[in-house]
Amino acid sequence: MNVCLNLVFVMGFGMGVDGVGWATVISEHISAALVIKSLMDAPGALKLSLKELCIHRQKLMRIIKIGLPAGMQGAVFSISNVLIQSSVNSFGSIAMAGNTASANIEGFVYTAMNAVYQTNLSFTSQNLGGKKYSRINRILYICLAVVAVVGVTLGLSAVLGGNSLLRIYSSDPDVLRYGMLRLEIICGTYFLCGIMDCMVGSLRGLGYSMIPMFVSLTGACGFRVLWVFTVFASHRSLDVLYLSYPVSWTITALAHIATFRKIRRKLPKKDAVPI
Repeated sequence: MNVCLNLVFVMGFGMGVDGVGWATVISEHISAALVIKSLMDAPGALKLSLKELCIHRQKLMRIIKIGLPAGMQGAVFSISNVLIQSSVNSFGSIAMAGNTASANIEGFVYTAMNAVYQTNLSFTSQNLGGKKYSRINRILYICLAVVAVVGVTLGLSAVLGGNSLLRIYSSDPDVLRYGMLRLEIICGTYFLCGIMDCMVGSLRGLGYSMIPMFVSLTGACGFRVLWVFTVFASHRSLDVLYLSYPVSWTITALAHIATFRKIRRKLPKKDAVPI
């Protein structure tokens, strides 16, 4: 729906950024409605009954313990993104247009990789609850391999087809040039972001949410802010600015790997024997 509405609003109705915005809002509402309907029609424990919705205090506290740090992480990340966006804006409207068009294309790659992160989180938590400790590492390795393949395949496809994809948003040669610059640096290395997120999925699946939040905020958010005021300030160019992304993903992923190994040692290596 998002892809189709983008084409209808931007190419069909001649709308610009507002058309992309409306396409996103409408597609998200449709997606939410379909998910709710699917849950209401689902069998067994998955079935959603709107009439029986209520708050269970104990479960609510567990949800907050895991979910609140994740939400705070996303909110604070906006600070670094705003700072980077303001840095992009300093290069003029053409650079802004190219940056925005490229970011929209990257969103499809990120969504595909984020699905693997969600899978990793779900399967890790399920096997932790079932005391199948021997599967935890295997789940992580499989998800890392899948997210790397998805990230490399879709990322490079976006780079190779970048000019054609960017022409959906603009035919201006300068806009295309700026858009390709971002695609080549960020989309070309986007698999690193997927690896970073997969490590977060494993940690949250093991019940740790505060630790990956602090690691991500320090390694990704904090590092990018530092990059803008140091490296970018000394070498003011968009390619230097965009390089903050793959560098921060690599640093944060390595920190998550070290954290996971430390936490994993606290858990048994063998499955619990049923009583």
